[in-house]
Amino acid sequence: MTKVKSTLNELLVNVFNYIVNIEGIILKNRGLPISMNEMHVLEAIDKAENATMSQIANSLLITAGTLTIAINRLVKKGYVIREHGDTDRRKIFVTLTEKGQEVKKIHDEFHREMIDHVIGQMNITEESELLQALDNLQTYFREKYHKEIENRNEK
Repeated sequence: MTKVKSTLNELLVNVFNYIVNIEGIILKNRGLPISMNEMHVLEAIDKAENATMSQIANSLLITAGTLTIAINRLVKKGYVIREHGDTDRRKIFVTLTEKGQEVKKIHDEFHREMIDHVIGQMNITEESELLQALDNLQTYFREKYHKEIENRNEK
């Protein structure tokens, strides 16, 4: 592996670990009894329009059973409301409560500060190159591992 590839690998791994661990520490320091996995569920619910359990599970690349466990905890903590559909009772919709929205705002502020810092010193060309590189990485994971993800969700 070349020095550039080795350094890039180390940077990506470290950045991922820093983000996840520091987010968890910040939430804990604010007195919020929520795990990062639960925070990601809140984020997915907030992003989705008329979020169903199956949509959220698919967007997070987790099984319906794993999501159900997280949703049960989030309902108990008062962050999420779960409701059956009016026309199709098999569909379960999830929405954030006001308390869930407040937690999401704290999480969003962390991300805003992080992104502002990353792009603060960049020029337009560097920004577009960074976005292209990250888009390429995202596309790689989606295309290379989509079958494994689909197979895991069917189990």
